[in-house]
Formats: sequence, C-alpha cells, structure tokens
Amino acid sequence: MQDIPCNLCGRSDARILYPATITSQESANQWTPYRCTNPGYGAHLTIVKCRHCGLVYVNPRTDSQYILDQYSAVEDPLYIKERAGRVLTFEHHLIPLHRFTGPPAGRKLLDVGCYTGVFVEIAKKAGWDAYGLDPSIWAVGVARSSGLQVKQGTLDSADYPPQYFDVITMWDVIEHLDDPAFNLIQAYEYLKPGGLLVIHTMDISSLFARLLGHRWPWYMEMHLYYFSRWTLRSLVEKAGYKVLKVTPQGRYLRMDYLASRLEALFPVLAKPVKWLVAALHLNKLVVPINLGDLVTLYAQKE
Repeated sequence: MQDIPCNLCGRSDARILYPATITSQESANQWTPYRCTNPGYGAHLTIVKCRHCGLVYVNPRTDSQYILDQYSAVEDPLYIKERAGRVLTFEHHLIPLHRFTGPPAGRKLLDVGCYTGVFVEIAKKAGWDAYGLDPSIWAVGVARSSGLQVKQGTLDSADYPPQYFDVITMWDVIEHLDDPAFNLIQAYEYLKPGGLLVIHTMDISSLFARLLGHRWPWYMEMHLYYFSRWTLRSLVEKAGYKVLKVTPQGRYLRMDYLASRLEALFPVLAKPVKWLVAALHLNKLVVPINLGDLVTLYAQKE
C-alpha cells in the first residue's frame, strides 16, 4: 500500500469521505475486480477528499505496478456478450464528437483504454483512421482478431510520434489511471495542435450520486478517482487544454445485464425484475440509461 498526494493540487491533506469496506489483503487477491463488468459495487479501499481542491480519490491504495499487472491479466468474456449495448452506446457517442471535429476524412483517432476495441471499430467504420491502446493482453487479442490497430500497453509505454492524432478518447478510463494529470500531459503531446480530447467518466457531484451517498454504485475497488465536473475541468485545464463542453451522457444496456447490475445493488428487488425480464423475453432488449451521473468532457489542444 502507498500514500498518494492529491493529483490535482499536489497536497497531502485529505479527510476520509468513506472508510474502506475491504482490506488491503482482499484487494490484492486476484485480477477479477478489475474487469469492466465487475459487479463489486460498494467494495472499495478508503476514499478521501482533498481539503484544498475537493478532489476525491482512494488513499492509501495498492502499489501502482501491481494494479497495472492486474489490468494486464484481465479477461472479461461477459463484456463480449454485451456487445449490442456497447455498439449502440459508442455510435451515439460519435454524434456529438463529430459536431466538434466535422467529417473524419481518414484523420487519426486514438482510443485509450479501448478494451476489446468496440469504439475503435465504430470509429473506423465512420471514416476515422482509428487506433486503440489497452493494458489487457486478452482484450488486445480480441481486438486484433478483428483486424483492428490496437496496441497492448498504456500511454506511459506507447511510442506514437508526437502530434500524431487528431482526436484522443478516454471512455470510462481516467478514473482507473494511476496518475491522471501526467496521462493528460502525455495525451497532449500525442495530439496535433487544435486536436480534440474526449473524456467520459462518473460525476460525483451529480444529484444521483449525492442522493445515494455511500450507496452510489460507482464506489468500487477498480476506481481510483472520483471527479466532479469542477475537478475534472480543473485537471484538464491544468494540463494545457481549453475545455469546450462538459455534459451528461448515458449509455445503452441489455435488460438481462441491467438486471444483473441491479442484483449487486438491491438483491431483494432484483429477483422479481430478473423473473419479469425472462418471462417477457426481454433479455436481449437494449435500453438507454442516463441517471445524470456520467459526463463527457470535450477539450481542445490550443
């Protein structure tokens, strides 16, 4: 375990927001908590809030190299089964992105933390020269089997030329990063002047998050940071970007997957919901979900 200063202001003066619900020994037992589809809601180490800038993060936390090793070892077959919802989500994510970029026309896009490459594939079909980057050996293998330009690794280890990309996206990634501030600077170096950075993450300042308090489902072991709109904007601006917009943006989920997520939060309620979904043959129905606690930030390298 290691103590971590605030990633936004650099100070080491934080108060406990939520005490740990698991021990460090439980945290270090396997890589499964780092799956994208992990249902471990409420299982987390100590979550603190900086007294100076308000950034919320995990402290102390597991050694960064250990965390990277776990992400490298992750395998997640359930993610593939949920492909229909992922495709719809990313197709809808492209619409507002294109409002900032205009037609792709073969320009270069990098998806950081691309997992099995669903967004890389969607972007490629839309006309982007799309690349992906992810630490999971398994996920990169799945992406490459579909003929996608995906590398195994992180921004720390990537060797792309400077100013190579017109767009860099981070869908549900920044909250997992060991050092988001440094990774934003690295992304800045890979972006062309005028290039677009897109970050999708949870919003701890949302009404839904504040109403649920410690029961907010995104308090999980794999999440190291919990940004508000203000702390996310501040971190991005500190790295040199001009923030263009921050807006709520939901996702699409299959009904059977949604019922399984509900089971982790409300077991008593989930049982009749799962029965109803099965009885009405709604398992594969894909529905939009937007509770206002997921936001997308668009920023430009000036």
